[in-house]
Amino acid sequence: MTDTSRNALIDHACWAGRLFGGADGTWYPANESRDVIEPATGEPLTQVGLARAADVERATAAAAAAQPAWAALAPRERAAVLRRAAAALERELPTLAQYIARETGGILAKAQLEVAEAATQLHIAAGLPLQPQGIVLPSTAGRQSYARRVPHGVVGVISPFNFPLILSMRSVAPALATGNAVVLKPDPQTPVSGGFLIARVFEEAGLPPGVLQVLPGEADAGAALVAAPEVGMIAFTGSTAAGRKVGELAGRHLKKVSLELGGKNTLVVLDDADLDVAASNAAFGAFFHQGQICMATGRIVAHRSIAAELTKRLVEKANGLPVGNPASGTVAIGPMINARQLQQADAIVRASVEAGAVLEAGGTHERLFFKPTVLSNVKPGMRAFDEEIFAPVAVVTPFDTDDEAVSLANSTEYGLSCAVIGSSLSRASALGARLKCGLLHINGQTVADECVNPFGGRGASGNGSRMGGPADLEEYTQWQWVTVKDVAERTPF
Repeated sequence: MTDTSRNALIDHACWAGRLFGGADGTWYPANESRDVIEPATGEPLTQVGLARAADVERATAAAAAAQPAWAALAPRERAAVLRRAAAALERELPTLAQYIARETGGILAKAQLEVAEAATQLHIAAGLPLQPQGIVLPSTAGRQSYARRVPHGVVGVISPFNFPLILSMRSVAPALATGNAVVLKPDPQTPVSGGFLIARVFEEAGLPPGVLQVLPGEADAGAALVAAPEVGMIAFTGSTAAGRKVGELAGRHLKKVSLELGGKNTLVVLDDADLDVAASNAAFGAFFHQGQICMATGRIVAHRSIAAELTKRLVEKANGLPVGNPASGTVAIGPMINARQLQQADAIVRASVEAGAVLEAGGTHERLFFKPTVLSNVKPGMRAFDEEIFAPVAVVTPFDTDDEAVSLANSTEYGLSCAVIGSSLSRASALGARLKCGLLHINGQTVADECVNPFGGRGASGNGSRMGGPADLEEYTQWQWVTVKDVAERTPF
């Protein structure tokens, strides 16, 4: 089994065969263990405990017991814990980024971004306890009436494999900041990046025992977390198919649920666009992190007059991107997360070519390394046009009028991210205003998140909830209306 350099946060012996939390906030043995496989090499990277439903039930009970004291802690003290956690990440950024690159298969620059952004998320969350927590309402004489924000109690967080540290921390940090306890179930493919590193930084930061529980697990553990009576809210990030199941189960138990799901995101390139700039944006949106991003550019809808030339530039980009082990620091494209994901992408590409799409570049793979691929002449009804691919595949579809571009972009059940590139700002903005999406970028590309923005989609991309920035206080707390009279009075009864 491969080892990495040990430091205060990376400690394989700490989590080997273990879960984190319980009533006393320690690392305790799990009944099951699992090797974590490095996608680039196929070799075991580390070993962790694997949680089942019974483990989750114990963890939610422990979190519920610890939560009231955490919520009662002075706001400045809660904020200080979050700031210390951020400092721990910042101190060990290079080592943590190297580990994340290996566990996720993402390039080193992406891993460095994850650590830096997770620290930023903690700094932002540290400000939440010091914000106004309610409002005074008008009422009758002799009665004070106000509404205040109160914690849900226990927040369950279910996070994915692609940006595991960021996509876990964006819920864990504000949920803790607003006085909740958290039970985190990271994807078992990336349990350290998405879970145990977070446990380690909060251990160092002095988070009280029991307030954070970390349990990597499969679908049965996730279902137990959603159903647990102690859990007041679920924050889920993952596929639309899995999100539908989570939303259905949460609804059955009458829980608040935040769903951040998949996307089939469109970049519209107008005929007055700078093609070198447009190709750069399109390539980044389609190929970054092997296209394994909910915001990935799933369609490039280009004006017919420039579509062929834009495609040519995309082919040059695809053929020039080095593919290999991301830990080397010398590649742009790493491996897919697993064979199932690769086979799904390969099937979509093959089916689309059989339906008439033109394979301009790529379309082949070696082990888990899928070469950057460009498809042209892609039309509605083809799998590459309709389905989220989650692989490094650029899909080019021509259009003739702005109305047609809008129609093509909106012809999807998803509604996460869209972008428009063109020289006329008024034209690009007018077109963008007609796109049905939660994130809109004029003269940008579809992959963008800055921590301070309310992030989320509509339709099959989510249930309309938002995470980040001004949305966090609303998301991770609930309103409570309070009235106070000096003396109780008789009623008419």
